[in-house]
Amino acid sequence: MTHLQRAVASLRVIGDDVVPAEITRLLGTSPTAAYAKGDKWDLPSRGGVRTSGMWRLDAEVTEPENLGEQIFELLRRTTTDLDVWQALSGRFRVDLFCGWFMSGSNEGVEISPVTMIALGARGIVLSVDIYSPDVEGEHG
Repeated sequence: MTHLQRAVASLRVIGDDVVPAEITRLLGTSPTAAYAKGDKWDLPSRGGVRTSGMWRLDAEVTEPENLGEQIFELLRRTTTDLDVWQALSGRFRVDLFCGWFMSGSNEGVEISPVTMIALGARGIVLSVDIYSPDVEGEHG
């Protein structure tokens, strides 16, 4: 199987009651980005206020895709206390958001049992967006 060309991954905690400082304290690491519901958008072009809160920690981009390494990079940077994870996943949507980018057709990814167990034990949902190669004339 040919691996995906590139992968991005972020650990996200999302919800109306997200208090970024609380999530940072519980997970034991600073986020890449975070905001609370009602915060103003940082980008002037977006305007308005945030309709929900989010705490996000980004992994290093991998080329070719290496989801297992990205997941364990994020987990090494956060708490190992499964009670904390279960409490968070009970209060908020906790997910591992992945963007997978293809350079051609029929590329794939494998997720090991160890990786699935690590996510499941923490109540982390795996969310995936898959981006096909930009074929000339197809997207424009």
